[in-house]
Amino acid sequence: MQLQTKVTIKQATGAFALMDSLKRHGVKHIFGYPGGAILPIYDELYRVEAAGDLQHILVRHEQGAAHAADGYARATGKVGVCFATSGPGATNLVTGIATAQMDSIPMVIVTGQVGRPMIGTDAFQETDIYGITLPIVKHSYVVRDPRDMARIVAEAFHIASTGRPGPVLIDVPKDVGLEEFEYEPVERGSIRLPGYRPTTKGNPRQINQAINLIREARRPLLYVGGGAVSADAHAELQELAEYFNIPVTTTLMGKGAFNEHHPLSVGMLGMHGTAYANFAVSECDLLIAVGARFDDRVTGKLDEFASNAKVIHIDIDPAEVGKNRTPDVPIVGDVRQVLIDLLHRCREIGESVNSNQIQSWLDRINRWKQDYPLVAPEYPDSISPQEVINEVGKMAPDAYYTTDVGQHQMWAAQFLKNGPRQWISSAGLGTMGYGMPAAMGVKVALPNREVICIAGDASIQMNIQELGTLAHYGINVKTVIINNGWQGMVRQWQQAFFGERYSSSNMEVGMPDFVKLAEAYGVKGIMISRRDELKEAIAEMLAYDGPVLMDVHVTKDENCYPMVAPGKSNAQMVGLPIRKQLEQAVESITCSNCGYESVATNNLCPECGTKF
Repeated sequence: MQLQTKVTIKQATGAFALMDSLKRHGVKHIFGYPGGAILPIYDELYRVEAAGDLQHILVRHEQGAAHAADGYARATGKVGVCFATSGPGATNLVTGIATAQMDSIPMVIVTGQVGRPMIGTDAFQETDIYGITLPIVKHSYVVRDPRDMARIVAEAFHIASTGRPGPVLIDVPKDVGLEEFEYEPVERGSIRLPGYRPTTKGNPRQINQAINLIREARRPLLYVGGGAVSADAHAELQELAEYFNIPVTTTLMGKGAFNEHHPLSVGMLGMHGTAYANFAVSECDLLIAVGARFDDRVTGKLDEFASNAKVIHIDIDPAEVGKNRTPDVPIVGDVRQVLIDLLHRCREIGESVNSNQIQSWLDRINRWKQDYPLVAPEYPDSISPQEVINEVGKMAPDAYYTTDVGQHQMWAAQFLKNGPRQWISSAGLGTMGYGMPAAMGVKVALPNREVICIAGDASIQMNIQELGTLAHYGINVKTVIINNGWQGMVRQWQQAFFGERYSSSNMEVGMPDFVKLAEAYGVKGIMISRRDELKEAIAEMLAYDGPVLMDVHVTKDENCYPMVAPGKSNAQMVGLPIRKQLEQAVESITCSNCGYESVATNNLCPECGTKF
């Protein structure tokens, strides 16, 4: 159902209708790669670009287009847009579409398709991209009639950006792009879909129940995921944490939703989370999940995750509430709106908590922070990966950071302190090669902000051809390669769980000279291998007016710790970088007075205060 009367403006083609609709929906940048089936659309794009209405960024591989649109969307909260042709062009987008779907990123993907009479005949470069991507999109369309184009585009943007965000595919047969018809535009925001009504307001009764649990809690913990970022709930989250003095831990997707310099922040939890975050989630008696989905990399052994806690779960997607952990209080709704209503209700009834009991909990967490700090080691004969990332973070504290996937991603998550939407990483799918094209999308969206990609020597080679795109458009992205000559996380797992059988994980043979490769593309290259070069090299990289690829040769066998092994609880971390040289899993202790099982206790039972 459309809320306004359409006005016929002129005889136009399907390609014109598409491009005009994209403009009406505020699209300023498109990432893509042309080909035969999508040429009618690119022909219309030529006219639109010439008029200065938007910019097309020609990537060097369609996967790069999808990741760039994804990074664009994460950094801005707007819908990212990418184009590809039929057949291999469309299938090259699949990894990027799946990445966006797993992380709930709003995107509209436009693919060319063979002409309508040719569909189903195995025509040249025909693939059923609609069918291929059905499991990895929020919704999808094949445009069978150009008269539907404007409506479909409006629906696609509405679906992609509302409720739980996600990617929407529009497949356009070539002859649909060429066919002329009486074009009637559909304006932005004029579409309403009767069967699609995401719940945004939380149930007042459940909000009251949540407040009661918060009031009664002695050891509450906010567990914050990417839904808080999508909802732009940063201010409300901080207000809630400060109102009740509740410590906050975030997932990999939730980084930046809460100020990591804030004294209530305990950093990231999970497989490579901070020790104090993992101890806190193991000891809490109330877990408030905000836009998080109880992912296996967060929970470890699920039945031991926050096993002593009651759970409040706030999420806009009802399918996530109760999927992995049954909450005591489920609240379905937009995270920001739910927090606004919860805070309003608290102020209305004058609700507060026992500050003394909460302070005891905070003191306990602060002791864990002191005893189990994150450490960036310094070795006499090599640079550690952690100190590289730590130094980059210190010298560019306000940058937008993207990452590839692997050890460097986890170190970056541990050591970088990010603001809202300034942490951009493939979390759910764990897509190698994501970082550089995502950074490209961020920089195109935010040309006046510093954008830095933290990459690995293996991951960077997955989409290294996008150096050509950076050079082509002068996109000022800085890429730092944490080069240890390995697929680092694979090597770490082979060392820990596969008897040190390093099967196909060493990358040294065949590794390019990254400086020469960058220079071949017209990008500045820097290589360092000594600690005394580090600060000067980072300063040179940041000062340079243009894209830079910095190759940092680091300690080859450094492992990423803490680590929760598969099948273990979050309290059972190995390799803790702590002041007391503990190199084994932390054992639990049972209180002789009340029977409470505790970890890292500082000699006192958190339940009854008895000394162990």
